[in-house]
Amino acid sequence: MDAQPKPIPIAVAELDRLVAGLHSSPHDVLGPHVAGGAVTIRTMRPMATSVNIRVGADVIEMTHEHEGIWVGVVTQPEVSDYRLEVEYADHGTQVVDDPYRFLPTVGAMDQHLINEGRHEQLWTVLGSHVRSYDTPAGGVSGTSFAVWAPNARGVRVVGDFNYWDGRAHPMRQLGSSGVWEIFVPDVGDGTMYKFAVCGADGAWREKADPLAQRSQVPPERASIVFTSSYEWSDDAWIAQRSDRPDRMPMSVYEVHLGSWRKDLSYRQLADELVAYVSELGFTHVELLPVMEHPFGGSWGYQVTSYFAATSRLGSPDDLRFLVDRLHGAGIGVILDWVPAHFATDDWALRRFDGTPLYEHADPARGEHPEWGTYIFDFGRAEVRNFLVANAVFWLEQFHADGLRVDGVASMLYLDYARKDGEWTPNIYGGRENLEAVTFLQEFNATCYKRVPGTITIAEESTAWPGVTRPTHIGGLGFGFKWNMGWMHDTLSYMSLDSIYRQYHHQEMTFSM
Repeated sequence: MDAQPKPIPIAVAELDRLVAGLHSSPHDVLGPHVAGGAVTIRTMRPMATSVNIRVGADVIEMTHEHEGIWVGVVTQPEVSDYRLEVEYADHGTQVVDDPYRFLPTVGAMDQHLINEGRHEQLWTVLGSHVRSYDTPAGGVSGTSFAVWAPNARGVRVVGDFNYWDGRAHPMRQLGSSGVWEIFVPDVGDGTMYKFAVCGADGAWREKADPLAQRSQVPPERASIVFTSSYEWSDDAWIAQRSDRPDRMPMSVYEVHLGSWRKDLSYRQLADELVAYVSELGFTHVELLPVMEHPFGGSWGYQVTSYFAATSRLGSPDDLRFLVDRLHGAGIGVILDWVPAHFATDDWALRRFDGTPLYEHADPARGEHPEWGTYIFDFGRAEVRNFLVANAVFWLEQFHADGLRVDGVASMLYLDYARKDGEWTPNIYGGRENLEAVTFLQEFNATCYKRVPGTITIAEESTAWPGVTRPTHIGGLGFGFKWNMGWMHDTLSYMSLDSIYRQYHHQEMTFSM
């Protein structure tokens, strides 16, 4: 009788790294591996009392090998479809698929584009995405998770599907891309999750997904797997958008959705706001930031989840419904967008992989003294990519007609809100932020290339030359510059008693 094949040996030190969550390629150990005419399968099930491999009608008992790692051998020359029978003392027996038998869901070209900073649809590869595969044993549905954390020592995905214990779901690092990835079968829409990141400093932190498209209602912080099922009805509106919207008359109603009329949802606003703006005759609404932010009492300018619409007012598809209804009423939608700075909350972008990743490492360039926020590292290709792709996301996925870019002046000047000695000059000794200039040019060029008929607006309060000059002749490339002076002049004029206004008419026309 032939001897039972033995499992492929793995050094204890490597198993220890796997258990600690510090193995950069757990798929090299876990899952199926062929050698000697047999298939060795390992799985990480720390709380299990027994684990079996089911191949068709055959059941192979696995052996507990090392601190929650189980191993078994299937006597066949190649990998076939299999499932795991996992028994827990408190939860009975569960038949589950193995995350470590699936290929990466982020391809080589995607990794290349991410590192080059040119993945204009970044949200389609990073974040969480429900996927389905055909297998001999039937279809498999699950969710892929991918996150950029190049300096992390290890990353796990934790969520309600694994009782917020990520030991069974360490992620693999894909080459030199800095991307960590895993596909988890039987996880779908509505699943709450976070990334547990072991930083370069050796500390574990639970982080919200930077590319999450839905989040919990604050103050809860989990990301939520979400797939849009919305069917748009604004084809006629999109088709008639002019390639030169700057040649059309515009009157814009600025509104903060959370406080315009208290406690209205996106769908309720689709009735009340649309009717109100239509009656007043405005051509556009400008929505103060709808991206998720931690403090509900604010206007939303300290963002924590750039790809997620705030859940305080409903789902992302509810916001799509509001935009659709506005378009149906002939009203364009401009979104406030905040690439100048971001919130300092520990569970969000701050020190994401234990190092200054999204923020500039130099506090003189990475911390905003006036707003108490972090400033993006505009010189890093992946960070610029994150922001440019985010802008495209809102234009393409939410059919926004334009973006008003907040705080452009704070981006352009290295000495903005800083005293002498509190800032460092650029390579030419000047105070211009050359990296931010390059980013803004790239942002504008990409948006106008990908989404014709939309507009970009700079909130820029200085005399910087060429704000609306095309990028190919050295300008920033914006379609419009926000006339901040007119707003202040108007408020000053209207605050006067009517008897005195006749002496201040010039304030209404000065900046026109």
